[in-house]
Amino acid sequence: MNEDSPVIESQKKSSVLGKLSKLLAILVILGFIVVGAAFFYSVQYFTGHGSLNEEKIVDIPEGSSLKAIAAKLADENVISYPEIFTAWIRITKPEKTMKAGQYRFEANISPEAVFHKLEQGDVIKYSLTIPEGLMTSQIIKLINEAPNMSGKITSDVKEGELLPETYEYTHNYDRQKLVERMKASMQKALDEAWEKRADNLPIKSKEEALILASIIEKETGVSSERERVAGVFINRLNKGMRLQTDPTVIYAITKGEYVLERLLSRKDLKSDSPYNTYENFGLPPTPIANPGKKSVEAALNPMQTDEYYFVADGTGGHKFSATLKEHNKAVQKWRKISRENKEKSNQQDVSN
Repeated sequence: MNEDSPVIESQKKSSVLGKLSKLLAILVILGFIVVGAAFFYSVQYFTGHGSLNEEKIVDIPEGSSLKAIAAKLADENVISYPEIFTAWIRITKPEKTMKAGQYRFEANISPEAVFHKLEQGDVIKYSLTIPEGLMTSQIIKLINEAPNMSGKITSDVKEGELLPETYEYTHNYDRQKLVERMKASMQKALDEAWEKRADNLPIKSKEEALILASIIEKETGVSSERERVAGVFINRLNKGMRLQTDPTVIYAITKGEYVLERLLSRKDLKSDSPYNTYENFGLPPTPIANPGKKSVEAALNPMQTDEYYFVADGTGGHKFSATLKEHNKAVQKWRKISRENKEKSNQQDVSN
């Protein structure tokens, strides 16, 4: 019996090891199944429909951590299970970062789509359109009243410094920053137009170009007339004639602080102001408005014309003339149209 003991003992050990190996194998298989199930569930969670029932706007604060962002999204019901959302990103996308801002999340958006939106910084964009020809005071008012902006305009903004166009911005955008962008856009437009300017112009500086552009902008709202109006003013400057343009006299009265809501009088046309181009030769001392890019380009590339005069034609445009005689006829025609329009307006007021 004693001689067989080592053999029996060995068999027992082998049996125990075999059972342990099987148990370990089973545990490993179960582990793989659990991990696989967890991975499958995570993929389904991350790529499937989210928990948001309707579109929602959410602000992600600057400097938020991944954990804080996940908690915020969960609080807003954009995602469920923020722990899974956080773990998935840390494991699969450790090098990626998410950006702060205001986001619009669609109903049923998947956690994966939420992450991509935040990672790409796909924030809500707002826009502010500045019409051409506004005075700086009017533009400042528009900026101050624009929604989803913050801060105050702290710098001095001169007439003609801001380029009118549509500007996009994000939530809580700084107003001073927008003003700086508008200044930079005007400077760029002016620099580019100056480089492409026509030869032999009486315009000696970019500032003079901006002044003339502002007058062109105020004189015509018809895009196709800009170069022609510019040509008339260039001809008058070359010949030493006064510009005799009403918008400069209006600016002499308002100083750019308000909109004049009356017609000019004979007294206005004889006012003592450097902006009165009926009394003074050359350009006024500063721009009288903020011209658009096309007016800046027109000032430096005017139409070649023999015309020295223009007057409203009653259709929104102007009648251009090469001689004073032709111009006086056009003025008489415009006055007749103006009287007829006034009479029609009075008749309508009486009938009402």
